[in-house]
Amino acid sequence: MTDVVVQDRPVNRTKRTQIAIREVLEGRRRGLSAILPMAGPAVIVSIAYMDPGNFATNIQAGAKYGYGLLWVALVASLIAMLFQSLSAKLGIVTGRNLAEMCREHLPRPLVLAMWVVSEIAAMATDLAEFLGGAIGLSLLFNLPLFWGMIVTGIVTYGILTFEKQGFRPIELIIGALVSIICLCYLIEIFIAPVDWAAVAFHTAVPQLQDAAAVTISVGIIGATVMPHAIYLHSGLTQVRLTVHNDADRRKLLHFSNREVVVALAIAGAVNMAMMIMASAAFHAGYSDVAEIETAYHTLRPLLGAGAATVFLISLLASGVSSSAVGTMAGQMIMQGFVGFRIPVLVRRLVTMVPAFIVVGLGVNATSALVISQVVLSIALPIPMIALLLFTQRSDIMGSFANGRVTRVAAIAGTALVMLLNTILLLQTFGVPIPFLGP
Repeated sequence: MTDVVVQDRPVNRTKRTQIAIREVLEGRRRGLSAILPMAGPAVIVSIAYMDPGNFATNIQAGAKYGYGLLWVALVASLIAMLFQSLSAKLGIVTGRNLAEMCREHLPRPLVLAMWVVSEIAAMATDLAEFLGGAIGLSLLFNLPLFWGMIVTGIVTYGILTFEKQGFRPIELIIGALVSIICLCYLIEIFIAPVDWAAVAFHTAVPQLQDAAAVTISVGIIGATVMPHAIYLHSGLTQVRLTVHNDADRRKLLHFSNREVVVALAIAGAVNMAMMIMASAAFHAGYSDVAEIETAYHTLRPLLGAGAATVFLISLLASGVSSSAVGTMAGQMIMQGFVGFRIPVLVRRLVTMVPAFIVVGLGVNATSALVISQVVLSIALPIPMIALLLFTQRSDIMGSFANGRVTRVAAIAGTALVMLLNTILLLQTFGVPIPFLGP
C-alpha cells in the first residue's frame, strides 16, 4: 500500500498544480501562492541559456576579449526573452506547439525541409550538452571521458523517466539544477577579481575588435538563443492546462510573460557571469585559454581548488539538465513535424551517438562545443521566422496577434541574427569583410 502512495505522489503533484492554476484563473489564489503554480515552462527553457555551449563560447570570449563581448550576451538575452514569450503565447493561444503549427499551415516539402534542419540543430544541441556533462564528470571524479559520457547518459535518462508522471516533477528537477548553476556562479563572481567599471562599460557599448570576434559572437548567440528552446516552450505551455476562453488566456499570458522575464533575466545574468569570470581569471595572462579542461586546470592555481570545483559542479548540473531538456525538445520536434514518436530511450541513444563519434575521432571536445553553437546559430532563423509569421496572423492568434512594437522588435532580432550568420558564412568561405579588418 505504501509503494502505491509513493508512486502516485508525482502524479498527484501534477494534478495539484493544475488545480492550483485553475484557482489562480478563477481569482481564488493571489500573491506568492498564485505565482508558484504558474512557474515552470520558462524555468525549463532557461536551462538552454546556461548549457555547456555557453561555457565553451563564454570562456573563449572572456579569455580572448576580456569584457568586450558582454554586450553580445546582453543582446542575445533580450532577443531570447522576446522569442520565448512569443513561443509561450503561441502554445497558450492555439493549443499547438510551433512544430505542429508548421505541419498544419505550411507546404509539405517545406515542412520536411524544416524538420531535417531542426533535427540537425537538435543533434548539435545534444552534442554540446552531453559532452558538457561528460567533461564535468570526467574532471570532477577523474574519470575517462568515455565513462563520463556513459554516466551522463544514464543520469539523463533517469531524469527523463519522470516525464511519464506529469509535467511538475520535471519542472521541479530542472528548477533545482538551475538553482545549483546560479548559486555556483554567484560564488564564482565573489571569488574572481572583477573590474565592475569595465563590466558596466562593455555591457552598454557594442564593439567587435576583429573578425574572429564575429565568429565568437555568433557562437554566443547560437548558445543563448536556442532553436530547440523556441520549439519547446510552445509545447510546455500547451500541456499544463486546457483553457477555453480569451479571459483565461490573457491571465495565463500575463503570468507567462512575467516568468519569462524573470527566468531569462536570471539565466542571462548567469550567462554574462560566465564571461565575466573567464575575463577576470584568464584575460590578463592566459588569453589563450579556450578549452573547458584548460580553464579548470588554470583556475586551480589562480583562484583556488574551491573555485575550480564550483566551476565543474555548475558544468555538470548544466550538462545533465540541458541534455534532458534537449531530448524533450527533440521528441517534440519530431512528433510535431512528422507525427512520429519514438521511445525516449531510443531517442536518447540516437542523440548520444554523435558525441561518441566526436570522442572516438579524437576531436577536441571544447572545439566541438563551439562548432555546435555556430551550427545552432545558422539554424536559428528558421524557427524565429516561423514563429514571427504565425504570431502576427490574426486568423491564427485572433486578438492576441502581435502588435506593431512586438512585430518590429521581432523582425529586428531576426535580422540581427541573420546578419551575423551571413558574416560568419562569408568568413568561412574566405570572403574579406573590410570593416572588420583581419
